[in-house]
Order: sequence, then structure tokens, then C-alpha cells
Amino acid sequence: MPNRFIVKTTPVFVKQIDCNMSKSKEFWDKSAGNYDKTEERFEFIHRRVRENAKKHLKDTDVVLDYGCGTGTTACELSSHVKEIHAIDISSRMVEIAEGKAITSNIENVNFAQGDIFDERYQQRSFDVILAFNMLHTVPDPQRVVQRILELLKPGGLFISVTPCLAGKMSFLVGLQILLMRVLLKTGIIPVPIRRLISSDLDELVSAENFQIIDTENVYKGASSYFSVARKTTKSVAAAGN
Repeated sequence: MPNRFIVKTTPVFVKQIDCNMSKSKEFWDKSAGNYDKTEERFEFIHRRVRENAKKHLKDTDVVLDYGCGTGTTACELSSHVKEIHAIDISSRMVEIAEGKAITSNIENVNFAQGDIFDERYQQRSFDVILAFNMLHTVPDPQRVVQRILELLKPGGLFISVTPCLAGKMSFLVGLQILLMRVLLKTGIIPVPIRRLISSDLDELVSAENFQIIDTENVYKGASSYFSVARKTTKSVAAAGN
């Protein structure tokens, strides 16, 4: 089975990632105003995975929400944890998210424009890291998961939800994916979109010394894979050497 997450790591490729990040930020800034509306069609999936995530949260948890978008997930989960640091590369997304928190009188979520590789985040800082609808869009998923491993405390949880665009989907969603692939090839959408299945995601996470403790394939017109993985004692020991 081909590894869909192997990418180049040369200096030239790193520069390309930086360039793509800039284009991605611009794209998501432009998309922010209609983001919630475009996500409404998958509300069943979003609601289901948030309820799943709540089962694994504690009121003492310090959480990082990586790729928070317009903040809906962070706001909904805020009452189940101690605090959430929610980040997104799009400053416009963050502005909308902050407005939601103010409207709902939520005070334990800190929204910020940034990336998971920001040096302000120290190793072993978080009890839980969320990556909802992220892993199929980042330039280097392996590097992201390695960074998540670094930032989690011993025994910390990585909770992810990822659309499986190579899996089951309705005819309408299939047409939308086909259009998206055309837009990707023409450069109109500057975001790397991977067509994954659940086993690809299991392989990615398990390869980085995580133990998968909960999963669910959620389907409603399209397939999304919910996964909870715990940072293993093996990975903690390796980090200490």
C-alpha cells in the first residue's frame, strides 16, 4: 500500500511549503465569510464528532485546537475543559471566531492567528490537541503529527477528524470533489487536498508512537474518520533521551 504522506524534506521543498502557506492563508481569508454556510451540509458529521470528542475531555484539560476555523468547535467544547488555545493561519477566521466567543460569553478560549510550529508553544504543554478537518490539507502530515506528539503531555490525547475523500460519498458530493480536483490542478485552490481512507490515517498516527483508543467512521453524504490516539510511554521515553 503506497504511503500517501511521504513528502520531500529538502530546503527547496521547505521554501515551497512556506510559499504555499502564504497562498493558503490568503485563500482561507477569502473563504472565511462563507465558511460556516458551506459547512452546514455536513452538520450531522460535525455534531457527531463533537459529541464523540466530549467523551474524552476533562474539566482540567488544557487544549490546543489546531486549525480552529471560525471557532465553532472550540466554543462548543469550551465548557468541558479548563482552557482552549485555538489557532488558525487565517486572521479572518480568527476574527469571526473571536466574535462567536464574545457573543456566547466564553472566556476560556484564546483565539490566535498562527501555526502549530509557532515557537510560543512548548513541548509537553497540552493535555489534548484537536485537528478537525486538517490532516488532508497540510503540506506535510507526518511533520504535523510529529509536532503534535512533541506538544502533548505524557499520556495526552490527539483527537482528529478527517474527511475520507477516497471513501464512500454521495453522487452530489462526488461531483463537488471532482470540481475541487479541477480547481486544484488549475491552482485556483492552493491547498493540498489528499484523497484518504481511514487506514491511511491509522498508519500515519500509529507510526508516530500513538496508541489509537477510539475510532468511528461517520457518514452522511460523505465519509469522515474520527480518531482518538494516546501518546504512548514509548514516545515519552524517546523524547527524554
